[in-house]
Amino acid sequence: MSGLRRRALVAHCSLGVLLGASSGTWAAAQGPVVLVVGDSLSAEYGLKAGDGWVALLQQRLTAQKKPHRVVNASISGDTTAGGRSRLPAALKAHRPSVVVVELGGNDALRGLPLASTRDNLLAMTQAAQAAGAKVLIVGMQVPPNYGAAYTRDFEAVFADVARQTKAPLVPFLLKGVADRADAADWFQPDRIHPVARAHPVMLDNVWAALSRLL
Repeated sequence: MSGLRRRALVAHCSLGVLLGASSGTWAAAQGPVVLVVGDSLSAEYGLKAGDGWVALLQQRLTAQKKPHRVVNASISGDTTAGGRSRLPAALKAHRPSVVVVELGGNDALRGLPLASTRDNLLAMTQAAQAAGAKVLIVGMQVPPNYGAAYTRDFEAVFADVARQTKAPLVPFLLKGVADRADAADWFQPDRIHPVARAHPVMLDNVWAALSRLL
């Protein structure tokens, strides 16, 4: 190999190393990812962009100078089955260090079997853990008009999955919102989706457990 060709090859390889290092440094600079997989309660349904608890979470992390970057993969109307089907692609795309699973409310609204909800939540939690992420399960409760037995069993689904996978649990995302004496004033006209002033309360409910995982 001539000296000219050797110098060109060295320069080419050196450039590749530098580009690879720069790419890795850039990726690392983005910080660890907190992936939120939820439904309309996390997708800012009926709210101005930036008013939802997930957006407020990013603001809090930034204010506290934490390096984490929040990716909101929530879809209004989504069920645990929907979340389970799209989680693998999200794990591959974002490689999160923490996954927040906020799903199940729409399962109850649609009358889906509790066993299916449990299986889907369990599968999502185990898949995220297998990918190296810590998981936070966000629980939901249903109104008493669903019946005492269903209300109790639905709430237990989240606790069961958390216990089985040793994942931390937020017992009730809407604590301090749906259980207020003036709860009607904290919801949009559909009586399902909280108004903007409820979302800081929801964030505090999540933060109590999430902050220990960061």
